[in-house]
Amino acid sequence: MNPRHTYLLLLAFLILVVLSSSSCHRATPPAAKRYPFTGRVVSIDAQDQSAIIDGDKIPGFMDAMAMSYKVKPPATLPQLSPGDSISAEVVVVDPDYWLENVIVTAHAKPAPAATQRIPAPGDIVPDFSFTNQDSQPVSMRHYRGKVVLITFIYTRCLFPDFCPRMSSNFAEIDKQLAADPALAAHIHLLSVSFDPEHDASKVLRDYAFSVAHTHDPALFRRWEFAVPRAADLPKIADFFGLVAKPEGGLITHNLSTTVIGPDGKIVKWYHGGDWQSSDLIKDATAAAVLNGSGI
Repeated sequence: MNPRHTYLLLLAFLILVVLSSSSCHRATPPAAKRYPFTGRVVSIDAQDQSAIIDGDKIPGFMDAMAMSYKVKPPATLPQLSPGDSISAEVVVVDPDYWLENVIVTAHAKPAPAATQRIPAPGDIVPDFSFTNQDSQPVSMRHYRGKVVLITFIYTRCLFPDFCPRMSSNFAEIDKQLAADPALAAHIHLLSVSFDPEHDASKVLRDYAFSVAHTHDPALFRRWEFAVPRAADLPKIADFFGLVAKPEGGLITHNLSTTVIGPDGKIVKWYHGGDWQSSDLIKDATAAAVLNGSGI
């Protein structure tokens, strides 16, 4: 046989072997690992077909923590409600993971009727006191004459649609205030922590610089970060319709954002996170004009 033909046949054979080996390797799916799982439902994202679950420790896999899990099949998701206790299997196919065989082991206890106060337009905001990011005492009366946009957060919050979203929205408003001194003269931002045991002044200051993407102390002329005394937190939470409950090392909570007029009265209250920075700017501008301030 011609040496050249022998070489070509050998080369073709080697290529065939390599391709066959590669194909076999790709055809082998990674093995799925399954772990028994128990936890409590914190919130549900129907659009993403997932739920945030405060999970118990899984021996040999992970410590107790709250995190987001895809739920399969998606038809299981409507059967879940925040507060439900569940059992399931965590299926891990690196790098993906999800929950299967989800069973509700205990339904959430319904909240007693009329236990949550709903802030209403015209309500006078009491002179609540706080300590701000500079360790200085402040109270609601210090902001009389300005529209105050107040929201509630805690710095350890891990859930993107909760505190990080509120802080991101306020950061957008702050950018507008920084660019428009006339607007900043009439509007003040206040982020209040409901985690007084952890969120000391220095923690709030570091958090402020992080979410505002600046280290310029001038930030605090427009946007303050403050925390009340633990003893004062229940009455503040009750007034602003805030529900916060320590659970699993984190805090399960709702969202509460309020527009307060220059006269110290509530203009509008937002429950949840379905608002844009433009909504609050519009509300604040209208409140300032109504009280005789020109913006």
